Amino acid sequence: MRTRFEAVRECFQDLHRSGRETGASLTVWYDGRPVVDLTDHTRPDTLANVYSVGKPVAALCLLLLVDRGRLDLDDPVGRHWPGFRTPATVRQVLSHTAGLPTFPVPRPAGAFADWALLADDLAAAEPEWEPGSVAGEHAMTYGHLVGELVRRVDGRSIGRFLAEEIAGPWRLDLHFGLGTAEQQRCADLTYGDPDWPVTVRGEPGSLWARALGNPPGALDLAVVNGTAWRAAEVPAVNLHATGSGLARFYAGLLAGGVLDGVRLLSAELVDEFTRVQYAGPDLLLGRDVHWTLGMQWEEDGSWGMGGIGGSCAWADPVRGYSFGYATSRLAGFDRVEALVEALHADLAEAG
Repeated sequence: MRTRFEAVRECFQDLHRSGRETGASLTVWYDGRPVVDLTDHTRPDTLANVYSVGKPVAALCLLLLVDRGRLDLDDPVGRHWPGFRTPATVRQVLSHTAGLPTFPVPRPAGAFADWALLADDLAAAEPEWEPGSVAGEHAMTYGHLVGELVRRVDGRSIGRFLAEEIAGPWRLDLHFGLGTAEQQRCADLTYGDPDWPVTVRGEPGSLWARALGNPPGALDLAVVNGTAWRAAEVPAVNLHATGSGLARFYAGLLAGGVLDGVRLLSAELVDEFTRVQYAGPDLLLGRDVHWTLGMQWEEDGSWGMGGIGGSCAWADPVRGYSFGYATSRLAGFDRVEALVEALHADLAEAG
């Protein structure tokens, strides 16, 4: 007789046996508890760079300050960040409608280690569209926009804020800016296909290509597997995480802001965090998107975020689960799709 969630475990093992996966961790919480916790890494606490999966984590840092009354979602950014020229609100920054999807000044890869330089570039930039009029995922800039607001309001960097105010209280293995100990348990990223970095860069000159290409190196293994990248805080794209940490993050949100008896934020702000703020075309992604305050909302009622390369995490309030998948093999989302198909089959079978 098959045990519950056996189909998910078999699918995960098949991905590894077939070579479609070479380094990943998967955790699923259902009905308020972990029911699947798998890894094919040698050590279970291996961290992977999960790219845009970190954007909702960055958003929650700023939303905690909103919840504490330190700023308001409809405040102009410039009220808290003097010299910020774009007339965008905090809400527009969080929902990818602020009009600043690219760093405006060409910079070398080493600029990822210079927070002040990139933040100052964004403060002086002219928006590419009227804030609030349309969305375009702020693929590389999101973390610096959100993180600089956190720093201006709170005084701490977003990496330190995450560690002390979220990851610590909720016991989440999630990090912006790794210390020596965390660096020692990082998986090196690999390409599922040698052409992957070329394929995903998109058409030269497109908004997508401009966003991913400046500063250069976010798709370059020589950069992202290096100590400088791992130590830097690039919150839009360099959260280092385990599948367990990601699933726990969404389990807390799914429970209304409480995890293991620890309330981080009010249920009301969780509702606002997960509510659709913008529905329509996304100029960077080239398709219609429903943006919440940092996450994508899907037609089945789930909300979360995927990362370029295949990592993914979300909550499904309808089915009652949270899902965290962190992979070091940069490829497509077919692996996640297979796992979700197995998970939903298991849930349907259980009735």
